[in-house]
Amino acid sequence: MGDINYFSGADRFSVAPMIDVTDSTFRRMARALCKECMLYTEMIAADALYHGRDFLIDYKDEELPCTLQLGGSDPKKLAVAAKMGFERGYSAINLNAGCPSDKVQSGNFGAVLMKTPEVIASCYKAMQESVSIPVTVKTRIGVDDEDSFEFTCRLIDTIYEAGCRHIIVHARKAWLNGLSPKENRSIPPLDYGRVYAMKQRHSDLRITINGGILTLDECQEHLKYVDGVMLGRAIIDNPYLLCSVDSTLYGHKDEIKSREQVLYEMADMADALVSEGIALHHFARHLLGLFNGINGARAYRRYLSEHITKKGADGNVLREAFLKINNV
Repeated sequence: MGDINYFSGADRFSVAPMIDVTDSTFRRMARALCKECMLYTEMIAADALYHGRDFLIDYKDEELPCTLQLGGSDPKKLAVAAKMGFERGYSAINLNAGCPSDKVQSGNFGAVLMKTPEVIASCYKAMQESVSIPVTVKTRIGVDDEDSFEFTCRLIDTIYEAGCRHIIVHARKAWLNGLSPKENRSIPPLDYGRVYAMKQRHSDLRITINGGILTLDECQEHLKYVDGVMLGRAIIDNPYLLCSVDSTLYGHKDEIKSREQVLYEMADMADALVSEGIALHHFARHLLGLFNGINGARAYRRYLSEHITKKGADGNVLREAFLKINNV
């Protein structure tokens, strides 16, 4: 597997996998705003794919490049699921070894896997042996009381020694008891320096840093020390940020779209999705933050929230919501 391109140009900037967020409608929206970045699916349980629920990994070609993130701890099932993703045409496969939700804890995967790095290694090997596209791992710097620098080194070393050459590291530890998944995104302190140190430890290991990154200026600073940046909640709060990624991080010379241009493009996309049988609210919820920081944003959000679930709602709801901004 030495010839696998473990790190593509798209991986310079990626949008984090987020449960109940990064579905196909989100990814279609994101791709319309940013042509170059790597998108991710929500975490999909390998067990579900193993038992035939392959509709869970449906996507549209325009979403590519896109990485399929899998959750699980059984190497056999993960290998089967990875192969399904490969055959579907995904750009890469990612193993989740960092999510602290109750669901993954009860299933003994996600952040729980950090307690047994050798299991992560076994899962990675089985997955990579089943496909000829990159398999990567997303993890954190520690879990519960196992959060020392030495622990992080052992965790990353074990994954590296298994052959993995691209690891996404959320620069916080995970608390499995006492903190909610939401609190786990903000309460454990960030330690970017430790992630940088993992890159220094393995110069040929591609590292993407994740956690608490809010602006493209911050992205550029991190890219002095690691290979890629990954943003999640910042995109939910301000999807318009994606419009500047191609020019800022990939060197595109195209003029950056205005928020108004984006709104009307998204309204047309909403009409197309509704014609496919997708309810407007499944898509328009991703656009609630489009005008954050702009005078009238509250009126826009209120109008959307009140109208996107109504019977017959289509792209006109977005167009009418924009008029609310102009009337403020």
